[in-house]
Amino acid sequence: MEERTEILAILFADIAKSTRLYETLGDETAQKVIGKILARMAEVVTQYRGRLVKTIGDEVMCTFPRAHDAVEAAKAMQESMDRMRFDGLADIPPPNIYVGLSFGPVISDGGDVFGDAVIMAARMVELAKPRQILTTEVTVSALPPEARAGAYYIDTTTIKGKSGEVRIHEIVWERTDKTVMVDGIMDSQTFRLRLEIRLGSKVLDVDQNRPLVTLGRQSHNDFVVDDSRVSRSHAKIEYRRGRFVLVDQSSNGTYVLPFGGKVSRLKREEAPLSGHGVIGLGHAPEHDAPDSVHYTIKT
Repeated sequence: MEERTEILAILFADIAKSTRLYETLGDETAQKVIGKILARMAEVVTQYRGRLVKTIGDEVMCTFPRAHDAVEAAKAMQESMDRMRFDGLADIPPPNIYVGLSFGPVISDGGDVFGDAVIMAARMVELAKPRQILTTEVTVSALPPEARAGAYYIDTTTIKGKSGEVRIHEIVWERTDKTVMVDGIMDSQTFRLRLEIRLGSKVLDVDQNRPLVTLGRQSHNDFVVDDSRVSRSHAKIEYRRGRFVLVDQSSNGTYVLPFGGKVSRLKREEAPLSGHGVIGLGHAPEHDAPDSVHYTIKT
C-alpha cells in the first residue's frame, strides 16, 4: 500500500493505573478487565465514524475524519467508563482513562499513521490526568463554533523536535444533570449551588453554567496573581456534578485554608472545596493579603 497524506484527528486513550490492576487482581483477571475496557473504547470509536489503528498495551490509537468526531468520541469514552461493570471478573470500581487528541496532516502507510498530529496527540495523552481530555489549539479551531464552548485553554508545552510552544486545551465532558438521587429522593438543590471566587475587587461564580475558572501568573487566566511563586497556569477550580474541586497544576503548590480549619497543601493534586475559606497560590494564604483568593459556596 502506498503512502498518502491525509488530514485526520488522532486520538490516544490510555487506561489509568493499569499496572495496579495486575498487582491487585493477578495477571489473568487483570488482562480480562483491561480487555473489556479496550473493547468498550473500540466500540465507541466505531460509533463515531472512527478507525481503530492499533492497541498498544493498555492504550488505543485511533483516527477520525473530523476533529468534532474525535472530541465527541473522547467524551463518549469517558462517559462509558463510568457505566462499566465487571460482573464475574472482579469487584472493582469503574475505570478511569486519559485521553489526548490532535488534528492535522498525517501520513498513512500500511494501516498505520505517522506525522505531527500523531506526535501532538501522544503528547496530549502523556500530559492528561485521569478523567481528562486534552487537545491542541489547532484542534479546537477545527471544531464547529458551538463545540468550542466546552474547550478551555489551560497551559502551554513544548514538543521535542519542534520549535515554539503548543497551547493546551481541556475538553470539559462531565455532565451536570438537573437532579440527583439523595437517599432515594430527587434533589435539585445541589445543582443550584455556586462557588463565589473573589480576588481583590474581581468576583466570578463557578457553577453548571461556568464549570471552570483558572488561576495563575499569566494574563490568560480568569484570576491573575503576579508573583514569582505563582506558575503561569497555577490552578483551576472545576464544577463537577454539584461539587467544586480545586486542582493544582503548579511548581510550588496551592494552599487551602478553610474557615475554622488548618492549612493544607496540594501539589499536582486535587481536593473538593466546601463552606468558605482562602486559597494561596505558591504560599500559605492570609485572610487579608491582597493576593489571597477567597471562596464561598452559595445557593
